[in-house]
Amino acid sequence: MFALGFFLLTGLVCQSLGQYDYYDQYYVPSAPLEEPSSPHCSQECECPFSFPTAMYCNGRDLKFIPIVPSGIKYLYLQDNHIEEIKAGVFDNATDLRWLILDNNNITSDKIQGGTVDKLKKLEKLHFSNNRLTKPPSSLSKSLDELKLIGNQLSSFPANTLSGMENLTTLHLSKNKLTTESITGAFKSLKSLVLLDVSENKLKKLPSGVPPSLLMLYADHNDIDGIPNGYLAKLPALQYLRVSHNKLVDSGIPAGVFNVSSLLELDLSFNKLKSIPEISESLEHLYLQVNEINKFDLANICKFSSPVNYSRLRTLRLDGNNITHRSLPDDTANCLRQASEIIFD
Repeated sequence: MFALGFFLLTGLVCQSLGQYDYYDQYYVPSAPLEEPSSPHCSQECECPFSFPTAMYCNGRDLKFIPIVPSGIKYLYLQDNHIEEIKAGVFDNATDLRWLILDNNNITSDKIQGGTVDKLKKLEKLHFSNNRLTKPPSSLSKSLDELKLIGNQLSSFPANTLSGMENLTTLHLSKNKLTTESITGAFKSLKSLVLLDVSENKLKKLPSGVPPSLLMLYADHNDIDGIPNGYLAKLPALQYLRVSHNKLVDSGIPAGVFNVSSLLELDLSFNKLKSIPEISESLEHLYLQVNEINKFDLANICKFSSPVNYSRLRTLRLDGNNITHRSLPDDTANCLRQASEIIFD
């Protein structure tokens, strides 16, 4: 069991929590070399004897999904030319847990009923870099991860994720979603930890996000402000990234980022003219390439003393209108734990 788990999960590269490592990628291993395939396997694929519940069909120039035999739990179909999911292909795959369909040409209207929606034990569905305009419907309530990166999603019905209490990670980046199209989509996700809506067409941060959320990524949108009290409704949030948007000072309510749970805040590549008020517990603050022209130390430390100081370790201010000479006299006391303060 350990060997199987190790093989299937090997190369699972956890997403770095450092700046700019926005998208975690799964390295999906190929079948063991020079190992015979099970006679029950589809002839287009490989089902190694040492890992009998996995079927590897990735990178084989397939234009269709072969019939999946019973007993398969992990199905790898990425990097092909598949355009549709025909009825019947999953009829025997009642135990399927992982379905990897990244990098194909599947469109929403070519997903026939009784296929993906039939997989009631499915835990991971990777459907990135296809041609979907809307998410698949009636998905398994057992899903813990859903990846729909790099499609053409412009609609996301509010009931798409209804009842998915096990869903922890949801990747919707690089689509065409608007603020209105995702309204109400996340309200039932009691276990959601990571939500990535980067590179869409949002004008506001998503509403109805569950309080379980740990990471929220909304880079490369058209967001110009943060609703008052938004972060107060997310008591577990540690990582917030809103870089490459249209944030301005008037859209940042006083103290909106001053929440003790937050560890990393990325507001780089916006239009801010001042440093926003933050909590002393924040560890990484990215403000590069804004229009900041003064160093508001009071927004980082209300006052400094032996026990009152900022926990900031990283502060980026390059690409603004200030230099290290802009630092107030008491900066060293306030930022005593900082290991990296970057100006131009």
